[in-house]
Amino acid sequence: MDSYEHSRPVYRFMRWTGKTRLGSKFYGIIQQPLDEVVYRLSGGAYTATAWLAGVEISLLTTTGARSGQPRTVPVLGLPDGKNFILIASNFGRPHNPSWYYNLRANPRATIVFDGMRREMLARELSGAERERGFRRGEEIHPGFTQYRRWAAKRQIPVLMLEPVPESYSA
Repeated sequence: MDSYEHSRPVYRFMRWTGKTRLGSKFYGIIQQPLDEVVYRLSGGAYTATAWLAGVEISLLTTTGARSGQPRTVPVLGLPDGKNFILIASNFGRPHNPSWYYNLRANPRATIVFDGMRREMLARELSGAERERGFRRGEEIHPGFTQYRRWAAKRQIPVLMLEPVPESYSA
């Protein structure tokens, strides 16, 4: 998105409310189902979050840690070259999102970003690499700063999705 689009009043409003406790609770409830509906209705062209807040949302498909079934959820996948950074903030809630546990159990996943589907492997970041990833998230969505405060009793995991090497077998 260009700087003009980020200056639109609706984008500023959505990002501002996303940094509040009430707004993050509300978006935490409606974001996933609303993104999924808009994504389907638009033929994969948009998500509600992209349309309303100017934030490009990716669709992440993991394998359920307990069920073994595919699970697809909208996430903020931050492009980093050929890789993607994922921040398991869960809107600052006291627990990690389910997709994080799915990736811990089975790191192979697919991500759809900008209309392209990519096979990826997840690894959890630590130290300076984790902080760099988290700061990248704060640049895109300032709400991550609040989420870190609200989730102070847990360290928010940051993961890197990297393309699956051709020689990889699960």
